[in-house]
Amino acid sequence: MKKSLLATSAVLAALLSGCAAGEYAPGLVFTDRARPIQATDNKLGSKQGKAQCENILGLVAIGDASINKAAANGGVREIGAVDVHQWSVLGVYAKTNTIVTGE
Repeated sequence: MKKSLLATSAVLAALLSGCAAGEYAPGLVFTDRARPIQATDNKLGSKQGKAQCENILGLVAIGDASINKAAANGGVREIGAVDVHQWSVLGVYAKTNTIVTGE
């Protein structure tokens, strides 16, 4: 009994600490938040690029949510701001979108 409780606790800790649970004040059941990552002295501009990564159970991550990928997707050469939007349910499925704005 003690071993199964310890194993269950270890699995729950691993699931809740993985990137499917997010970082920076995630909700335990549901997370839907946007937050700033970076701002520069460059003009904010009218171009916007997005890049996405998906995660299942903190075990499988697919995609490229890097700033470089988002900038390339939007044709942004001079980055003015970088924001991230994170969405997750029960730490089972999560999406991260990086949004780059600039010229």
